Parts: sequence; C-alpha cells; structure tokens
Amino acid sequence: MATRIERDSMGELEVPSAALYGAQTQRAVNNFPVSGRRMPAAFIRALLLAKAAAARANVELQQVDAAMGDAIVAACQELLAGDYLAHFPVDVFQTGSGTSSNMNANEVIATLASRILSSPVSANDHVNCGQSSNDITPTAIHVSAAIELHERLLPALGHLLKVLCEKSLEVQPYVKTGRTHLMDAMPVRMSQVLDGWGQQIQANIEHLRALQPSLQALAQGGTAVGTGVNAHPRFAESFCLELSALSGITFTPGQNFFALIGSQDTAVALSGQLRTLAVSLMKIANDLRWMNSGPLAGLAEIELEALQPGSSIMPGKVNPVIPEATAMVAAQVMGNDATIAIAGQSGNFELNVMLPLIADNLLGSIDLLANASRLLADRAIASFKVNQAKLREALERNPILVTALNPIIGYLKAAEIAKQAYREGRPIIEVALQHTDLSRQQLEQLLNPERLTEGGL
Repeated sequence: MATRIERDSMGELEVPSAALYGAQTQRAVNNFPVSGRRMPAAFIRALLLAKAAAARANVELQQVDAAMGDAIVAACQELLAGDYLAHFPVDVFQTGSGTSSNMNANEVIATLASRILSSPVSANDHVNCGQSSNDITPTAIHVSAAIELHERLLPALGHLLKVLCEKSLEVQPYVKTGRTHLMDAMPVRMSQVLDGWGQQIQANIEHLRALQPSLQALAQGGTAVGTGVNAHPRFAESFCLELSALSGITFTPGQNFFALIGSQDTAVALSGQLRTLAVSLMKIANDLRWMNSGPLAGLAEIELEALQPGSSIMPGKVNPVIPEATAMVAAQVMGNDATIAIAGQSGNFELNVMLPLIADNLLGSIDLLANASRLLADRAIASFKVNQAKLREALERNPILVTALNPIIGYLKAAEIAKQAYREGRPIIEVALQHTDLSRQQLEQLLNPERLTEGGL
C-alpha cells in the first residue's frame, strides 16, 4: 500500500496515501486492533454535526475566520452526504475518552477543509477550537442517542402501538382461555390481551419521551474537566443554537458540565429504559410463541404468518421466527444494559473513561429495538390468524369457568364440580347441572365466557 509521512506531537508516522486522516488516527488504528468494530454510524454522524455546529459558533464568536469556518462546515456536509464511515477506521475499544475518534474527525475534516479553502486548516487549532475530546464525546453520545430516539425508535414504537390497536379491534369478537402460571384460568377476550400489550408499549413510549430533555442537555462547553478552559464564555450557548438548527432537535447547554463529563448517568438511565422495553417485547414475543404453539400438540390459538421452512430435516414444519428474533434482540439489549451500567461506573474524578463502549452499546440497543419493533408489528401481530374452533373447544372444557358460581354455591362445592369435570373430561355445565339446583338456562348465562370477560358479579 502506498503511504505518505504525517507528523504529530509524537513524531512521524506512515499513513495510507489515500487516507483523509492523519497521524493520530493512524496511531489509533495501530494501537487498537481489538474487535474490528468501528464506532456506530449514528455516533459519527452526531460527531460531524457537532463539528459543524462548533465551526459556526466559533465564527459567530470571532474565534475562527469566517472563510475557514465555512470550509469546515462544508467539509462536514460533504462527509455527511457520502459514505463517511470509510474515513473512520478507529476501533470501538480505544482510549476511554474517545480522543482517537475525536481526532479522527478533526483530521479528516481538516484535510477536506484545507482542500476547499486552498489553505491549511489545523485539526487541533481550528476544527477542534473551543472543544476537548472530554466534552465532545459525551456530547456526541447524547446527540446521537437523541436523534436515533427521535427519528427511529419512537416512530417504530408508535407504529407497533398502532398495529396493536388495529389488531385489537379485529380480534375483539374472539374469547380465549386465560392462563396464569401457564395453567387454565378465567376467559379473556383476545382484544384484552392485545390491549395489555399495547399499554406496555404506550408506557415505554412515555418513559422514553420523559428522558428526552435530559438527553438533549449537552456537555459541550465544559472542555477538558468541566471548567470551560479555552472555550469562549458564550460558546456552549451558541453551539447548542447552531446544533439545534442543523439537527432539527432542540439542544441546550447542561446545567453542570462537571456532571455531564464526569458521569454518564443519563445514558445509564436511557439504557435502563431500553432494557424495560426489551422486557416488554420479550413478553409479547413469548406470548405469541405460546399461542401459536402446535399446531396439533400445542395451544394453536393463533397461526402466525408462515415466513420460511422451519426445519432442515422435518418437512412441513414452520417456526415462529419473528417472535424468536425479537426475543434474541431483547436478550442482547439486556446484555448491553449490563455493559453500560458497568461502564457508567467508570466516572473517575472528572471524566468517564468508557465513553466509546457506552456509545456503541447504547446506539446498538436503540437500533435493534427499532428494527425488531417494526418486524414484530408487521410480520407477526398484523398478520396472525385466530383459530376460533380451538378457542371454543378449550373454553367449553375449561373447569375454571366454575369460578363464576362461587357467589352462589360457594368455593368448596365449586371446586368439587371443577375437579369432577376435569377428571371426567366433561363440559363444566353438564357437571354443574348434576350438583346444583340451577337450570341449564341459568348456568348458560352464568358460565357464558363472553359475559365473564366483562368482570363483576
């Protein structure tokens, strides 16, 4: 590979001739051959938006010449319009402050801006003006998560909720056997099941939205340790105004830069809510799997859309692949949350030193959950069919329906009837006719599954 010589404060280094980055990025590539995983695209996008906002702010505050600032902004826009990830080779497992990724961005932008301006632009003095890796990396974490939440996850959850509401109306006429402890219980409407799932998703949406103001408060302006050294006194405010204009999301300076640089509590809180969403999706996915089980030896209450052959050896087998994929996503997100919690504890004095790991896991969780939510909505919930005959068969033989007779004949006598009906495999109404003074008409009314889904006496 053809190379060129680049220089930084540590000396000379060979860099690929075609690379837009310089010596510090190359040192990081050499130093961290750990995973082969680059920083997430959403993080790099946020970093580039932040660099453009910083350039605009520095021009306004007369910290950078207008022509140079315009060149830096143009370079960021050029990168964002193309395959910008090709210029960001640094591994996720790098220096804990994200300095390598920050300097990677500074060097790439400086190269392009120098070409645009036909004059040298410094990665440190100009592109990084008024900034430190210690405030730009936490800022990029917040910005990237805020954008992904606003543009991808919340819309995906809104779509899932809409599909659940529509499906609930479709299946409202169907009544099924309820289950507690995986055992037969009182009947429920199929719509009540979906409404329960819908409320879980609605609650997750509300909790995520509640975190948005904290997520949109930024560390930018704190520079190295939170004091704001080398940054213009109005840099934080101007930066947030420019970033808000570029992103379409309102960002504000954090109330305390020391907290936002020394800790990552907001990211930990967001991850915890993503874990809660994962738990909700796991419950929905597993309910779908159980209801679809069979088709002969299982519950077979619903039939999920057949998407692919289910076995390489058993012909005709079809598996609930979308709920299974969703459950795996949920498991991964729970694991990501554990990683973020541990990383969040690494706020040593004035700086958290696991920032790249937090960014990677947080954005990975958002991406997985957004994708899985849409798949679950479109390829499992919207398209499943109800097996009404199977529902009716199970309801007619369900001895737990006798619960409705408790206020009339008492718990103990009702238990005897239930046990006999189960032991003899007979409908509960036939056994109740033998052991009570109630008429068939009265029993049909009292034991009507539709009526029992409405509660009350």
